[in-house]
Amino acid sequence: MKLITDYLEYLEIEKGRSIKTLDNYRRYLTRFLSFSRAASPADITDDTIRKYRIWLNRKNLDRKTQNFLLIALRGFLKYLLRRRVAAIPPEVVELAKTPAHRLDIIDTDDVERILHAPLQNNAHAKQKEDAMLPHLRDRAILELLFSTGLRVSELCALDREHVNTKKGEFSVRGKGGKIRVVFVSESARSAVARYMEKRGDISPALFVSVPRGKTGHAEPTRLTPRTIQRILKHYAIKAGITKKVTPHVLRHAFATDLLMNGADIRSVQALLGHANIATTQIYTHVTDKHLREVHQAFHGVRRKKK
Repeated sequence: MKLITDYLEYLEIEKGRSIKTLDNYRRYLTRFLSFSRAASPADITDDTIRKYRIWLNRKNLDRKTQNFLLIALRGFLKYLLRRRVAAIPPEVVELAKTPAHRLDIIDTDDVERILHAPLQNNAHAKQKEDAMLPHLRDRAILELLFSTGLRVSELCALDREHVNTKKGEFSVRGKGGKIRVVFVSESARSAVARYMEKRGDISPALFVSVPRGKTGHAEPTRLTPRTIQRILKHYAIKAGITKKVTPHVLRHAFATDLLMNGADIRSVQALLGHANIATTQIYTHVTDKHLREVHQAFHGVRRKKK
């Protein structure tokens, strides 16, 4: 259906969606067309969508995956409405109800242990200059993640010229191409500066692979999100933390740290780059000081008197 191609081009040009998002939407909509055999918008009916939802559910797809497919379809119908093409309203596509999102949270002590884990390795590497670089890089990665709340994709996309360690703030391009300002703590600025001072390559990327052994003169490559995940997992294990720790968990830690210390929800939304305040509000139930105070004041009062 040519209208789907037009829709994907609209997402790319007008909405600034990433190539990955476009590929996903193309795959999701192709899946719908394969099921429905719709040749035109007129073939997309209430009954077709109802049968499609039943089919998705019986494919044993989890609710979240079903919703990804349905959101793509609903977005296409919104586009048709915008183009004044006769079609059923997008509101017809209802999303599946999903369980409340459960946050993976680590406490402040765990965060500190992870942030200092690369220093333990570094202490043994001071004798060899080339052995220090991986630990300095990893320390800078961990500090920057916690200091800024960056998404791992945003971190990997950073170039050296983007980060001014003296200024303590820089702009980052987030989801949908939106620009926001992030702020760098003193410890993160120091860690990034030390790492950049030891870099001997000319790669523009901020975080790169560190060649070892005989390949020491090979051109470094930009780190991928998967590599950052492995680095964080390595230091979480080294710090003796049994919980699953990912770059997104550090992003959660960044947000909860701000809220628990009195930051308002709107400011945290801006710092995280959330388009919708509802996305930020998932943190409030773990940072509500009032509820904690109520619990401490009134729970187990009789037991305390005994």
